[in-house]
Amino acid sequence: MAILLLTVTMLALAVGLLGVKIFFVKGGRFPNTHIHDNPEMRRRGITCARDEEFYK
Repeated sequence: MAILLLTVTMLALAVGLLGVKIFFVKGGRFPNTHIHDNPEMRRRGITCARDEEFYK
């Protein structure tokens, strides 16, 4: 039971720390890491496999 409680506590702490910007900054959100939103990837001609499947 102690291990389960420790695990749940650690997961809650991790989620809380990951969401600091989301919870405490007005308009805060997770950064968008999708390939099509990255200008350097577009410049190099690297595209998302999902985009290639759906749009070609």
